[in-house]
Amino acid sequence: MPLFGRETELKSLTELVDGPEECGGILLTGEPGIGKSALVAEAVSAASVAGLRVLTTTGVEAEQNLAYAGLHQLLYPVRAGVDALPAPQKAALRTALGLADGAEPSAYLVGLAALTLLAEQAVDRPLLLVAEDVHWLDRASVDVLAFVARRIESEPVALLATLREGERSPLQDAGLSPMPVARLSTEDAAGFLDSVAPGLAAPVRQQVLTEAAGNPLALAELPAALSGPAQLDRAQLDPVLPLSDRLERAFTARVVGLPAPTRTALLVAALSQTGSVAETLAATGPLLGGTVEVEVLAPAVEAGLVEVATGSVTFRHPLTRSAIPAAATLAERRQAHLALAETLAGQPDRRAWHQAAATTSADEAVAGELEQAAERARRRGGTTAAIAALEQAARLSERQDRRGDRLLRAAELATECGRRDLTERLVREAQALDLTPRQRAAAAWLLSGFEDGVREDIARVAELGELAASVAGDGHTEVAARILWSTAMRCFWSEPGARTRRALLAVSDRLPLPDEDPRKVAIAAYVAPFERGETVLAGLRTLARSAGENPEVDRYLGSAALQVGAFDLAARFAAAAVPGLRAQGLLGVLPRALAVQAWSRTRLGDLATAVPIAAEAARLAKETHQPFMFGLAKAVQAEIAALRGDHKQATALADEAERAGLAAGARPVLATVQLTRGLTALSEGRYEDAFADLRRMLDPADPAYQLALRAYCLAELTEAAVRSGQTETMREILAEMEPLGTTTSSPALHIGLRYARAVLASTGDAEELFLAALRADLTGWPAERGRVHLAFGEWLRRQRRVVESRTHLRTARETFDALGMTAWGERARRELRGAGESSPNRGPDAREKLTPHELSVAQLAAEGLTNREIGQRLYLSHRTVGTHLHRIFPKLGISSRADLAGVLSKLE
Repeated sequence: MPLFGRETELKSLTELVDGPEECGGILLTGEPGIGKSALVAEAVSAASVAGLRVLTTTGVEAEQNLAYAGLHQLLYPVRAGVDALPAPQKAALRTALGLADGAEPSAYLVGLAALTLLAEQAVDRPLLLVAEDVHWLDRASVDVLAFVARRIESEPVALLATLREGERSPLQDAGLSPMPVARLSTEDAAGFLDSVAPGLAAPVRQQVLTEAAGNPLALAELPAALSGPAQLDRAQLDPVLPLSDRLERAFTARVVGLPAPTRTALLVAALSQTGSVAETLAATGPLLGGTVEVEVLAPAVEAGLVEVATGSVTFRHPLTRSAIPAAATLAERRQAHLALAETLAGQPDRRAWHQAAATTSADEAVAGELEQAAERARRRGGTTAAIAALEQAARLSERQDRRGDRLLRAAELATECGRRDLTERLVREAQALDLTPRQRAAAAWLLSGFEDGVREDIARVAELGELAASVAGDGHTEVAARILWSTAMRCFWSEPGARTRRALLAVSDRLPLPDEDPRKVAIAAYVAPFERGETVLAGLRTLARSAGENPEVDRYLGSAALQVGAFDLAARFAAAAVPGLRAQGLLGVLPRALAVQAWSRTRLGDLATAVPIAAEAARLAKETHQPFMFGLAKAVQAEIAALRGDHKQATALADEAERAGLAAGARPVLATVQLTRGLTALSEGRYEDAFADLRRMLDPADPAYQLALRAYCLAELTEAAVRSGQTETMREILAEMEPLGTTTSSPALHIGLRYARAVLASTGDAEELFLAALRADLTGWPAERGRVHLAFGEWLRRQRRVVESRTHLRTARETFDALGMTAWGERARRELRGAGESSPNRGPDAREKLTPHELSVAQLAAEGLTNREIGQRLYLSHRTVGTHLHRIFPKLGISSRADLAGVLSKLE
């Protein structure tokens, strides 16, 4: 079929094929019949001429519920390369593709395996990946394609995908260049019509042009519908119908005129949707009462409905495929599905779906087959496919208890993959049944299973606490603990009030769990960070001995340590969690651990470590659609920028984080934003603004109020208060905070209290209080030690003890320079100049010359990891890692890995 009016699109596709290096890919979108496949065909032809290898996959409705069916089709030609993958990737991909049995693979680990495989294949010959009709691809395959699309910027790999207009797909957020394919202009439509249907009578030609409205498929197919007597019946096209329906009717009319055996074979082929001629003929035979040969399809080929070649039957257009079942009766479709089910005895998943399609009433046997298919899909990592199978199994269940179990199991899987809307729908369906007490508890817990991402009624926290108490009273301790832990987490992101917090704590106290149970420690930290602070800290110190054994436990203990101001422990637990989460491919949970690690490291002053961690947390949180964590990571990046003295960037990042935090009602995000703004204002000498920004964190009516975090910025608040003439107000605030220190030895709280006491003290008491602050154990808290030295030096200078002040100011300058806290280092320099001592200018260190992503790569390379090992750690291909290193070396003025290690080691 000739192409008219597509010069712009063809130019872009040619550029994609000619230079797949660093080009990513293109996402073609448009209505059915608009010519997306024709453009893809041109691109594939150009790629073949250019020497690219083309790998293709096409989505079909019948395989939407078969996990990784699309990925299997795409990678089948290069399957031999799977054996050369690193062991974890090899196992994940083989399990996902059904080539081996194994533990349930993470979708992200499967994505990394696919990326590595494709990158290796592209070394000798560039690749063009083609994914057509991605709206019909199974979700597991689409997620892998999106993962790959985000990471091929440095690979000789390009991705070309097509998506039907009005459909949604993860590929729309994967960095592909969008290419909307519009209808043809009047002139191009007329030229195209004349090329495919010359000699039409003028009235018929005009009607076709009017009805087709620039849709190429309509221009090609509608003339056939108007041939012969139809030319005299202008109403046959029924202009009231949407164009796709009119086209489907046109195809249906052509199907009806075929011989009955051909229609039967076409129906089987359409419902099978695998394209296998052998499968089609095998299932058609029993329907026609004997052996069937491929010639049965010849009339359909002659009618231009299908093409048959190399053992496959291909429909000319998806509308052709959908028209064929539409032309059949319900009984005919049912018999075709049953015939296919009999043929597919060796493919239990597809067989189960065909059995379900042929079942018109409850059937426990078929429901059981679907449930088994769901379990197989889950083990392969196809959660979405498993949910669909369980939902269908529930509809076919004969007993209500089995239906409830299947709906709740589907809802549990939906919760695991973050599908809140789907979880709620499935749970509501289950709750409409006569559930058992256990099922009712499970349903309520599932609705509570989302820690973050959506603002919700705060009264829900109290309701969930009551549910946990009820479930615990029925003897379901583990379920109660899960509900209570999930509910307690909400007390970090929102503020339920003192009464609700006390109620949750009472439920936790009644749970028959040992005090050192990690969940119990975490619950106490989230709910009562000060009242139970000492107990939590003791539990955390005990549990720290086994850090690294369970990454998920380490993750939430890191968050718990943050609540009680033990930022050193928070960073330790989070760092212990990260390797395990990476190895398991748990990218949905990984940004949570990274965000806690970055937040804590930043508060400790370890900016060099925090910079790449915060950047990765933000990137992964955005990729995995976690607005709370994205906002928190961005807020940390803003705080780092403020500490470095990059006020413009700090403001921009804080604004971005605030937008995310306000939309979700995430108090820790907004608190960190206000901390950043306070730091920026302090650095710029806007002390009244700084005090106002920081004081918002103390107001329970302010969305930036967070019960725990408000107590961990006392040093900044005190400095802003003193410099803005708000000393008495700050003394009142300090008096309100002092009682908190009597119930907990929280390091961050007591560091702040000691600092505030010294700065606010009378002249006679200040020196001893400053010395007491310096005598405290600040191991692992270098920024806080530097802050005390700076404040003490400033105080000594004001007391005209200039010589003594220089020692403290010099220590502060050296500390802040080493930590990369530029704004604070400059302040120490100014004070030293006032004390009569000049300071050498500080240029940017090696780390500050690199982007956060480059710094991640550089640090791992300096540790001796190979490009492949770095790629596995950061979910990149080794080629992309190499590209980053080639950019890093010139920035640092070095030429080898050995030099890299030397440059970075000087800054440790």
